[in-house]
Amino acid sequence: MARRPGPADHVPSRPTWRCRACGVAWPCSTAKLNLLARYRERKAELRAYLLALHGTAAEELAELDGGRRPADLEDRFTAWAEPRG
Repeated sequence: MARRPGPADHVPSRPTWRCRACGVAWPCSTAKLNLLARYRERKAELRAYLLALHGTAAEELAELDGGRRPADLEDRFTAWAEPRG
């Protein structure tokens, strides 16, 4: 019997940056919720972490696509974690 993916399994598969558990573009919804919970009191650290991942993902994804960086990476990696108001 296959094991069901848990929250810890929602990590990126590199260099494609797809979720290992659900296969969608990472960070998936579960990964976002996990990150928000983990960095609940440290929003600036979360932003710095996501910015670093954004840069790495941009480079790796560009290598897979002939040097073109995906246009949606800011929304995908950082915009969702911005304070609302």
